Amino acid sequence: MEDQAEKLREMMRQKNNTYEKPSKGKEGKKTRIITVTSGKGGVGKTNVSVNLALAYARTGRKVVVMDADLGLANVNVMLNMIPKFNLYHVIRKQKTMKEIMVETEYGIAIVAGASGFSKIANLTESERQYFIEELGTLSAADIVIIDTSAGVSSNVLDFVAAADDSMIITTPEPTAITDAYGIIKIIATEISSINMGLKLVVNRVKSAAEGAKIADRMINITSQFLNLKLEYLGFIYDDAVVSQAVLKQRPFMVVDPKCRASLCLQHLVSRMDKTEVRENGGFGNMLKRMFKGE
Repeated sequence: MEDQAEKLREMMRQKNNTYEKPSKGKEGKKTRIITVTSGKGGVGKTNVSVNLALAYARTGRKVVVMDADLGLANVNVMLNMIPKFNLYHVIRKQKTMKEIMVETEYGIAIVAGASGFSKIANLTESERQYFIEELGTLSAADIVIIDTSAGVSSNVLDFVAAADDSMIITTPEPTAITDAYGIIKIIATEISSINMGLKLVVNRVKSAAEGAKIADRMINITSQFLNLKLEYLGFIYDDAVVSQAVLKQRPFMVVDPKCRASLCLQHLVSRMDKTEVRENGGFGNMLKRMFKGE
């Protein structure tokens, strides 16, 4: 098995140039891979993922949202879409990633999740090889946002380890903060290189001060007890427009681009743009990391 894995890693190394080909007009740039995750459900993780994608698209970039929740996929639900095919068909080698990707009316593309499928770890070696190769075809995008399931599973850790940036979404609720710290602790234990790109976003805050207070507490605790650098990326206001948009199954960035939550998302994108994609980033290296080659 180890020999086979090494051969697959070598194959990925040989394909780096293909996977990291820059988009037209973006010479020298690599695809930025952002994983969005949370310690518990109900904190707005998927909503943040979808609207973050729209905020990036408004800057003229090509964006793909991949629903990597292999149990309760719902990115398409938020957009009132029913894709004919999803990641399950790729995982089972029935379709290619290009065949299941759907362009939306909002200027972003989505890859629907495989509802009811449990673990990437359960794949056969040939299925895993095919799935990871197909991930490489997403490299034509400037930004790929991976919306994981809530909580910790081997799938979540795989995508966190492979991404250039990982956003931890929490809310001011004590249970959400506790669970956010819990997932950060597991990530710190399981992924040795995670000091690069781990970012905190506090959702549904009443004020900027509330977000900063929660972030300061999380940063201090992770630094003291986990020896981990956690970056506070920003906050998102508790905005009535968000719940209205969810009921309409439309992104709040579309329902009201100038609402407080939308402006917060634009600020997050601006903050992200000030940080570089890590030196060993890009899709070629993402695929190697998913093979545990680094």
